Amino acid sequence: MKILVTGGAGYIGTHTCVELLKAGYEIVVVDNFSNSKPEALERVREISNKDFPVYAIDLLDREGLTAVFAENKISAVIHFAGLKAVGESVSKPLTYYHNNITGTLNLCHVMEKFEVNNMVFSSSATVYGLQQCVPLHEDLPLQATNPYGRTKLMIEEILRDIYQSDQNWSIALLRYFNPIGAHRSGKIGEDPNGIPNNLVPFISQVAAKKLPKLNVFGDDYPTHDGTGVRDYIHVVDLAIGHLKALEIILTNKGIEAYNLGTGKGYSVFEVIQAFEKVTGKSIPYELQTRRPGDIAVSYADPAKAEKELNWTAGKDLHDMCRDFWKWQTSNPNGYETRKQASTS
Repeated sequence: MKILVTGGAGYIGTHTCVELLKAGYEIVVVDNFSNSKPEALERVREISNKDFPVYAIDLLDREGLTAVFAENKISAVIHFAGLKAVGESVSKPLTYYHNNITGTLNLCHVMEKFEVNNMVFSSSATVYGLQQCVPLHEDLPLQATNPYGRTKLMIEEILRDIYQSDQNWSIALLRYFNPIGAHRSGKIGEDPNGIPNNLVPFISQVAAKKLPKLNVFGDDYPTHDGTGVRDYIHVVDLAIGHLKALEIILTNKGIEAYNLGTGKGYSVFEVIQAFEKVTGKSIPYELQTRRPGDIAVSYADPAKAEKELNWTAGKDLHDMCRDFWKWQTSNPNGYETRKQASTS
């Protein structure tokens, strides 16, 4: 059974490819490599000891995407591809709306043409916006607060409309919380372009002395230590969640949303302390004022995923920090590390 993975060279995509291959699925990867590197897929091949076709095309290229479906008998799609930086989405909203939404529309048109009706969609907890209650559950009203989040919300609504028009479709909308960590081999992990936007890659680069210090935005939140609390989930747990969702959509019709989180919140200071404990290194930080739009506490209610997908997160914060640090120390320059070593 062949599974098409769009954006399969990305952080979550590579880890999901590994788990799919481990579970016995065949995969076909489509990625435009705008925010990822072909080397990441070479590492997936090494870890899995399996080969698979890769197409360097953009979802905006409907003709190219059609050729992928014509050449491969696809049974289902796991759809990661899309631009994902919140800050950039605010400064380039048209780029985000065009890329994320038009790309998904093209994908759905081609899927419809080839009668492929099974999709796992990479959504985000950003669709909840600024909620005043925790934990966040799937039935809350949705209210994304930035263009990136709104593209995820709009795509969720588009997919609901597609199902309403044709109930042969089967779709899982997976709302991620904060993925961190890396594969235990240290061969694949998060490789951000430039200065990281996310907390743990930033901490890791401070620990590796690639960055001088961490900025902590706000220590006056109504939390136990004053810093913001978020639900961090190990990327391998997240990848396994996609396999569980895939099993459901291959055997059931319908459309459902699921939170993928641990159900536990960790503060910024707790993450720093966990990382210091794992690495034995001090993480210098500087307190800054709160960022506009940030809320005090956000974590998932994962009960629906546990009940319907038979999925729970199995790794804790120590595991997440340990595995990310192994990735960082094994690949100080990300996926460029091996290339640099081979030319030196």
